[in-house]
Amino acid sequence: MALLTTAWLLGSASIARALIVPNSLFSSHAVLQRDTEVPVWGTADGDEKITVTFAGQSVSTTAQDGKWLVRLKPMPANATPQTLTISGSHTITLESILIGEVWICAGQSNMEWPLAKSTHGREVANNIREPLIRLFKVPTTQSATPSQAASATWKPCDAKNVASFSAVGYYFGRDLQKTLGVPIGLIASHVGGTAADKWISEKSLGAHPQLKPLIERHKQSELNYDPAKAQAAYEIANAKFDSAVAAGKKRPKTPALAGNPKGRGPSSLYNGMIAPLQPYAFRGVIWYQGEANRGNPAQYATLFPTLIADWRSAWNRGDFPFLFVQLPPFNAIPPELREIQTDTWKKTPRTGMIVITDHGSPDNIHPPVKEPVGQRLARAARAVAYGEQITWSGPIFKSMEVQNGKAILRFTSTGSGLKPETTLTGFTIASADGRFLPAAASVHGDTVEVSHPSIAQPTSVRFGWANAPEVNLFNLEGLPAVPFRTDAPKPGP
Repeated sequence: MALLTTAWLLGSASIARALIVPNSLFSSHAVLQRDTEVPVWGTADGDEKITVTFAGQSVSTTAQDGKWLVRLKPMPANATPQTLTISGSHTITLESILIGEVWICAGQSNMEWPLAKSTHGREVANNIREPLIRLFKVPTTQSATPSQAASATWKPCDAKNVASFSAVGYYFGRDLQKTLGVPIGLIASHVGGTAADKWISEKSLGAHPQLKPLIERHKQSELNYDPAKAQAAYEIANAKFDSAVAAGKKRPKTPALAGNPKGRGPSSLYNGMIAPLQPYAFRGVIWYQGEANRGNPAQYATLFPTLIADWRSAWNRGDFPFLFVQLPPFNAIPPELREIQTDTWKKTPRTGMIVITDHGSPDNIHPPVKEPVGQRLARAARAVAYGEQITWSGPIFKSMEVQNGKAILRFTSTGSGLKPETTLTGFTIASADGRFLPAAASVHGDTVEVSHPSIAQPTSVRFGWANAPEVNLFNLEGLPAVPFRTDAPKPGP
C-alpha cells in the first residue's frame, strides 16, 4: 500500500510539473486585438511542446526555462464567440473569445472610481447588457520586481461585473463600441492616491538624472527602516492620541504603524500592475492621473512624458495612442499642472488630451459625473487612434494681437465655430507691470476680445488660470476650451 501511494504521489508530481498554464490574460471571455500580431504566452514544464489553436490558425513552440510564447497572425474583428485551445501534455480550452479593440484604462482614483458610485451609475449598471464589451480588472499589487502575471480573469460586461469597474473606462468602451461596431476589451489598472513615479519602470527612472534620486531616496529608506523603532513610534503616537481623546481635545489623526517600505516605492505599481500585461496586444491607453503630483508640477513635467515613453518602449508597439484627462477644477490643483499636461500633449506624438473644466468641483477631488469624461475620451480615440476627421477638442489658443486697447485672441479646434457667449468668464488681463485683473471677454465671430478699462496696452491674457476655474468658452460641438496663459515661461535650453 505504501509503495502504491508513493507511486501515485510521484505520478501526481510528474503531472503537476507538466502543467500548462496560460497567462491570466488568456481566459474565457477575453478580447484579442484585431489587425495585429497577437502574442499568447504562459508557463509549462521545461521542454514541453505547446500548440495554440484559434480562428483557423495553429502555432507551436517548445517551452524554455518553464516559459512559452507563440504569435498569432493578424486577424480581423469578429463578434462571434470562438474557442481557443492550448495543447501539450493536456489541453486547455478557452471559450467565448472575441476579436476587436483592446484598451488599457489606467491612473489613480478618478479612473478607479466605480460605475456604481458615479452619477446615475447604479441605474446604468443595473440595466447593462453589453455582450461585446469584456472587462479585465488588475488587482492592486505593489512589487519590488516585475511580476509575470495578474491574478484576474476576463469578465462579461454585465450588471454583476460592471458596477465595480471604472466608470470612465466603461463609458469610454461603450461609446467606442457603438461607433466602431466591434468587440471592446477594457483592461483596468489603477490605484487611488498614487504618484506617477510608481507607474514608471526603474530602468526609465534610473536613466533620467532628474528622476534617479527618487529611486535612491527610496532605497535609502528601505535600508533605514527599523521595525522596532517603527513600533515604538507607533506606541508613542497611540498614547498621545488616547491622552487627547481622554482630555476632550480636538481628535488628532489616528496613528498608523509605518510599514516596511520595501517594494512600495517608485516603480512598484509598474512592476505589479503594468509589467504583467506585457506583451499583450492592444490599441492604446486612456489615462487619468496627476492629482497625487499636485505638490510638484515641475517634476511632473518630466515624469509624465517619461511614463508615456516608458510604456511605449516596454511594449515595442511604436507610438500607440495615449489619451488622457486634464485634471478638473479643484481647490488644490494648481493651474501649472494642467499647463504641463497641455504641453505634454502638444510635444508628444499620438497623444490626446480632453478637458473637463465643466465637470469639476472646487471641493471634491472626485467629481462624480464620469459619463462626459468617457465620452470625450472615446471621441478623442476616434480621431487619434482611428483617423476619423472630427473635432474632438475644445478651442486651443493660437495667437494674440492688440487692437485699440483690446487683446484679440484666435484659436484652433473651433469646430463649427465658437459658442457665441456674449459674456465670457475665466479671463484675466495684464499690462507690462504683470498685474492681472479680471477681464471683460466676449466672442466676436472666430475671435475672443478681452479687455479691462484701466489697461490701455495689454501684454498678456490668461484663461482658466486658477485652481478651480469657472469658465464658459466652448466650441459649438460643446467641448470646453483648453486653459492657457500667453505669458507662459519659455522652455530652457
